[in-house]
Amino acid sequence: MKTIKIKFLFIALAIIITMVSCEKDFLEVAPKGTNLESGYYKNETEAFAGLVAVYDMMRLNSGGFDNMITMMNAGSDDHLAGGGSETDGAGIQGFSNYTLSPTTISPDFWNMHYQGIFRANYLLTKLPGIPMDAKLIVRYTAETKALRANYYFNLVRMFKNIPLITVPLTTPEFYSVKQAAPADVYAQIEKDLTDAIPFLPVTVPSADAGRLTQGAARALLGKVYLYDKKNTLAATELAAVNGTPGGISQYGYKLLAKFSDLWVVDNKFNTESIIEVAHTSVSSASWANHPITSYGDAAEGNVANVMCGPRSYTKIAASAPDIPSGWSFNVITQVFYDVIKADPRFASTVLDLKAMSAANQASYIAGYQDTGYFLNKFIPRKADVTTGTGDAVLNYHQNSYVIRLADTYLMEAEALGGTGERAQALLDAVRARVGLASTPVSLAAIKAERRLELAGEGHRFFDLVRWGDAATVLASRGFKPNKNEVFPIPYKELQNTLLVQNPGYSN
Repeated sequence: MKTIKIKFLFIALAIIITMVSCEKDFLEVAPKGTNLESGYYKNETEAFAGLVAVYDMMRLNSGGFDNMITMMNAGSDDHLAGGGSETDGAGIQGFSNYTLSPTTISPDFWNMHYQGIFRANYLLTKLPGIPMDAKLIVRYTAETKALRANYYFNLVRMFKNIPLITVPLTTPEFYSVKQAAPADVYAQIEKDLTDAIPFLPVTVPSADAGRLTQGAARALLGKVYLYDKKNTLAATELAAVNGTPGGISQYGYKLLAKFSDLWVVDNKFNTESIIEVAHTSVSSASWANHPITSYGDAAEGNVANVMCGPRSYTKIAASAPDIPSGWSFNVITQVFYDVIKADPRFASTVLDLKAMSAANQASYIAGYQDTGYFLNKFIPRKADVTTGTGDAVLNYHQNSYVIRLADTYLMEAEALGGTGERAQALLDAVRARVGLASTPVSLAAIKAERRLELAGEGHRFFDLVRWGDAATVLASRGFKPNKNEVFPIPYKELQNTLLVQNPGYSN
């Protein structure tokens, strides 16, 4: 998505402005802008701009205040919400202590995914009639379906009971939509991906880095099958992505030799990256054009970076890192610190300012729920601060992984039931990369490895729910079974519609 996110940014924004039908709240306001859209998509340039607009919602992974990584970390046992106070980011705080309500959940997690789906649905209706190369139409169709699948996968995991919409709706239809059975949503996700895979490229040139490939779609399909409890199918898809554990797969994926290299900001689209969200420091995003009320949700930079940074940081000793100050979200719990402190991935994962402060190497101002332990994977360095126009905090350029190879290794091992030679080899490869000896494979060992390997990347809460472990692990945080596995549907989405609130949450 380097090309998609930077070179064609302004084209994409032009499309986004015309596509105001789902601009903020899905099913809340009457769709507008249909006449503008009907006159668009006349040629290949406009078709590509429409595809860019579909890709654009991927930035929710790490872009904007209400991003997936920060939110999902906050609800796990490895992090606290943090921030400036108990009211700093009501949704993040509410998810962290399991008091989230229909009025405090950020609507972005619902409506930005549906914006992506709306754009995908509309583009799919237009592509067959655009005078352009037939092979490009096929490829754009495949990319659009795979992106729609990704957005629905996030929605069904977060909200479970959601509308399933695969065609553009007329104004009256927006108010009569009902929720689909989760099984039907999973069936559509799986269909979109299986339809798309044969028509996606095996590889892409560097200019198109970040666009979806066959390997990316198969990795996502394998993950979807795992969540849908279709383990045999999951193992098959993931094996095709992974190849020989520790080797180079048919799609060119390979574990990086050094775990720390995953977090070098300029090491983008590396051999371990399967699906990666691109950010840029040159979009000139500022509080002037992205007001504080939206917390930069439309900016193209990585906002998770500033959110993870310590407050009022000062470097004292030469050995201390040279980092900008941030907002102190996603502080690491003492429990997880104790779990990872002896692991080789500790230094890349945890910035231990508690120790540095005690040694007078650095200082900072403690934020809410401060532990002194910060998420080092996403804390930027001063060298990463933009020198361009705009506000620096909205213009960090670190990309974020949606799926990477170590993740798919461990998912395949899990799909295999945590037993057998291949599952052992997959687990061993992840451990060997960081210098750890083999340990007997089991589901418990795989769970432990995922926690250490993928810490702070937004996976832990979903893992706990999938395994059925959330009620036990998160009980001390206030987690209530048969309720907190999913988010409440935002209050505004229920007004004047046929949608029904998720169980356990009052309307």
